[in-house]
Amino acid sequence: MAEEPIAPEGLSRAEYAALAAFRFRLRQFLAFSEAAALAEGLPPQQHQALLAVAGHAGERPPTVGLLVEQLLIAPHSAAELVARMVEGGLLAKTRGRADRRRMELALTPRAEALLARLTAAHLRELRSLEPALVRALGRLARPQAGPQAGG
Repeated sequence: MAEEPIAPEGLSRAEYAALAAFRFRLRQFLAFSEAAALAEGLPPQQHQALLAVAGHAGERPPTVGLLVEQLLIAPHSAAELVARMVEGGLLAKTRGRADRRRMELALTPRAEALLARLTAAHLRELRSLEPALVRALGRLARPQAGPQAGG
């Protein structure tokens, strides 16, 4: 028996359930991530910033603009975040070699060690959540069984 849609767009209860399950697993991971960062004495947003800088794969070194994009925050918020992280010994800020107006960011050795510990813990957590995340995502990606039009 096919599930009856519960919304004008034709979404089924199974589709709502699949989305709810996926969002729950994401929230579980984000809660873990925040707690892990705080346990290391690092605000979650600073952890995200360190990860964005470390994971930057562009040709040019990362800047405050990268954090604006990656953390979805306003430019002035990113600038304040960088200032706190420079003051806290987590980021180094230097003038660009090619463009002296450009302020480039780099992790300090302290930040590299901290991020390595956090990343190892995050990878372990993701591996433990992977089966549930894959199941939830798979339920979203597959069309739900329903009545087929004759053809």
